[in-house]
Amino acid sequence: MKNKVVVTIGGKDYTMVAMEDEEYVRRCAQLVDRHLAEVMGAGRLSQSDGAVLAAMNIADQYLKEQEAAENLRRQVKEGLEEASRLKLELSEAKREIFKLGTKK
Repeated sequence: MKNKVVVTIGGKDYTMVAMEDEEYVRRCAQLVDRHLAEVMGAGRLSQSDGAVLAAMNIADQYLKEQEAAENLRRQVKEGLEEASRLKLELSEAKREIFKLGTKK
């Protein structure tokens, strides 16, 4: 079900239509509003220029987080592969111990 949510960004009201719940839409709008206020407070920019700079900051943050998440996925994958390799080694060592114990 689509939700209509009115949010304020940069002092202007916008009606958003989204599948997500109202709280999520409001959180997104607050994030954009914070970034916009940050860049607008840094100098005399038009609202459209400020919106572009805010979008660039958000895109930068998003791409860095995406890269960090990919690095974590890679580390987890490598850890799982190492654990699997060690499990095989342990299994082989147990078999060898068993063989040595039965030769007595």
